[in-house]
Amino acid sequence: MISIRDLTVTYGATTAVDRLTLDLAPGRIHGLLGRNGSGKTSLLSVLAGFRRADGGTVRVDGADPFENAGLMRDTVFVRDTLDVPAGDRIGTVLDFHARLRPRWDAGYADRLLDAFGLDRRTRVAALSRGQRSGLGVVLGLACRAPLTLLDEVYLGMDAGARATFYRELLDDYLAHPRTIILSTHLIQEVADLFEEVVIVDRGRLVVQEDTDTFRSRGVAVTGPAAAVQAFSSGRTVLSEQSLGGVRQVTLYGALSDGDQRHAATAGLSLAPVGVQDLFVHLTSEARR
Repeated sequence: MISIRDLTVTYGATTAVDRLTLDLAPGRIHGLLGRNGSGKTSLLSVLAGFRRADGGTVRVDGADPFENAGLMRDTVFVRDTLDVPAGDRIGTVLDFHARLRPRWDAGYADRLLDAFGLDRRTRVAALSRGQRSGLGVVLGLACRAPLTLLDEVYLGMDAGARATFYRELLDDYLAHPRTIILSTHLIQEVADLFEEVVIVDRGRLVVQEDTDTFRSRGVAVTGPAAAVQAFSSGRTVLSEQSLGGVRQVTLYGALSDGDQRHAATAGLSLAPVGVQDLFVHLTSEARR
């Protein structure tokens, strides 16, 4: 169980995480979403024990993760920068992690190397950007850490490699359940993996909700401008656009059966809004 209370992380005069409070249930895949500079990496760094909080508290299974050897052994944090020596060969990197991670699966690591076209004899410095990301995925999944933190690990991967990553992530999670927090900007591609959506903006919590529930909160309403205006009155409008006498609004908030019947009677069409579209609307400059 992860419990965060009034977490604050600062860098000089800049506040990266601003009095953030949330609980993350164990054994789930949490999607951590936010625009650039929203505080996602800072939050993950504190959870991984990489840095101490500047304010508030963070508890993983009741303990502070900072400089906690037991928790750090059971936590893996893979960043897009891939924190391994550039001069080492891939095999050396894997052997090092195998000594540190009690749940390391060497056979699975080798299968992932083949899936991403990686050779144990290759030095990290010789890897392309996408290959470095592939190595990061190998490290993140093969250690099977109870707390797995993946921060933009797909950068540089082509579509095929990303599809392999998503498939392996889900398959291995189902076979070996653990808590996974996946930070990503490719929301549309991976939204189906999330069991819970956590959206942060400027270091503050915007939404924390079950993914299916979150999806149900967005609806696009299209029809005659006057009818759309009347239907959306008193509701939360995330965006709107007009073309001639036709208007479309994106509403935030689930519609009741009565609302849907009312929309049909008024000649309005209703369409679902994806997780990515909801994220964009909720973190837009206008919403801020």
